[in-house]
Amino acid sequence: MPAPTFDESPLALTRRARRINRELAEYFPDAHTELDFTTPLELSVATILSAQCTDKRVNEVTPAVFAKYRTAADYAGADRDELEALIKPTGFFRNKTTSLIKLGQALVERFDGEVPNRLDDLVTLPGFGRKTANVVLGNAFGVPGLTVDTHFGRLVRRWRFTAETDPVKVEFAVAELIQKKEWTDFSQRTIWHGRRICHSRKPACGACPIARLCPSYGEGPTDPELAAKLVKTEAQMVATS
Repeated sequence: MPAPTFDESPLALTRRARRINRELAEYFPDAHTELDFTTPLELSVATILSAQCTDKRVNEVTPAVFAKYRTAADYAGADRDELEALIKPTGFFRNKTTSLIKLGQALVERFDGEVPNRLDDLVTLPGFGRKTANVVLGNAFGVPGLTVDTHFGRLVRRWRFTAETDPVKVEFAVAELIQKKEWTDFSQRTIWHGRRICHSRKPACGACPIARLCPSYGEGPTDPELAAKLVKTEAQMVATS
């Protein structure tokens, strides 16, 4: 298949973006955050721990953390050495410990110990930026949010939704193309696609379900057999993500 060519009006771009979303929904019907959690506080902690760390490693660490620290007050009063020891495998554990303790303190002092469900409030919390806030909003509260991580940013630039590299500008650009109610699911589908098929160095173009909609088709192998070898299976994702 030759590389698609795109010279689009804003309307055509919007239509293509929404078609990509629909087709990814068919391909990844179960896309979801791969961090384990049961409460907004647990997801907040897991997301903070996931910085520069795989979700798999975070999920290995958090059961012991969640068992010991059940409330914001528990984090606020945590013994630093004990918390550091628990989260050390996630890397940058000293900074993350500071963020978690300060997060607990802020929640106790300002929000009665509860994680707020408004973006404007979440981004004021220690350890939170817009990415973390949107993860928590979308997955813990059901409030639509676009999660601009490295996979998401890479893919929307490959799809020529935007040329921006600043995460906030990327978020705003994509928000103009995708229906608000779809933001959270679109984020998960895009991240799953980036982790499994549209890799950074060598995308599996010949095995991509949306290849005909992608202006960057051909950056990776287009031969179906070669491309198929690059696709990560669910078993591989569980082992390495």
